[in-house]
Amino acid sequence: MGRVPQAHCNAEAREDELRIIVGLGNPGPKYAGTRHNAGSQGVEHLARSNGLRFQRMRFKSSIAEGRIAGIRVVLAKPLTFMNLCGQAVGPLVRWHHLNLDDLLVVYDDLDLPLGLIRLRAGGGSGGHKGIESIITTLGTRDFPRLRIGIGRSLGDDPADYVLHRFTYDEMIVMESAYARASQALECYLTQGIATAMNEYNG
Repeated sequence: MGRVPQAHCNAEAREDELRIIVGLGNPGPKYAGTRHNAGSQGVEHLARSNGLRFQRMRFKSSIAEGRIAGIRVVLAKPLTFMNLCGQAVGPLVRWHHLNLDDLLVVYDDLDLPLGLIRLRAGGGSGGHKGIESIITTLGTRDFPRLRIGIGRSLGDDPADYVLHRFTYDEMIVMESAYARASQALECYLTQGIATAMNEYNG
């Protein structure tokens, strides 16, 4: 599905601005394409749609750097397992002396219907082990995040369900979700979290 331009979410870039967007998931081919990796898959879509490639390894993360909508960005996929991803995010934030408003974490959410996205300016973990790890490492809950719904199966243990791969039909839904997430992230980059929430949480 092609990207739909959002003209009102465009803004003139500021040369000194840097944002870090982190996509959560588990590393390695064993976990590629699983529900728990929706965050990293969403950030991969953002990179591809803007011509960026994950070519560096730093701070226990795979890193892509460049500009999106004129804004300097670092895209990161932690190479730790999900419940330890704070070990990757904390050093990355400290190295860049980043304000937490300029960090956004993308991750999967069992409690959102499949393919739905939601932005938040902060808040608790909702039981997500990756977000718990980041909150513990940073010592605060006050950082923006984008949740991507993966649905919930009533017949499966959630710990097992999140490690299942999407079906073919579900992947069609998720590809649309990743495209919309990329649009929302570009709006966040240029207009900030409040405007992105108003535009994409409807």
